[in-house]
Amino acid sequence: MTKVKAPAEYRPVRAADLHVAALMGLLFEQVRRMLAEQDWGGLRPAHFRLLEAVPAGGISISALAPALRMTKQAVGQFVTQLVESGHLDVQVAPDDRRRRMVTRTSTGDETVAALAVRLDQLEREWAQRVGTRRYDEFRATLELLAEQ
Repeated sequence: MTKVKAPAEYRPVRAADLHVAALMGLLFEQVRRMLAEQDWGGLRPAHFRLLEAVPAGGISISALAPALRMTKQAVGQFVTQLVESGHLDVQVAPDDRRRRMVTRTSTGDETVAALAVRLDQLEREWAQRVGTRRYDEFRATLELLAEQ
């Protein structure tokens, strides 16, 4: 395999020169690499996001869609995939036979718990790199921006 040499005028881009979206992309890449260290049975970050959003008592697809800022059709497709993989269960709502209630299975609960452990580990690593106070401020700022 041949190694490609960078042009003589090439210099790596410094993080300080990147816009915020590019910096966030670099952090997401760290999350993706961390997730790739474990076999998640073909699940992707979008699956994790949906799994985490399903409360213990279950939720309808109609209620889940706006919570995830996704269309009902997209949520329905992900739910179908997660039912097939054994992470979710769908039952007809007892009070309204037109509604389908989505709940996590024990496999879904185990996956969410394992994911939480890995993400907590990554957050602790980030906090160690920049200091707990700075990381807590960073996280609080992200939470404020995400609420908008």
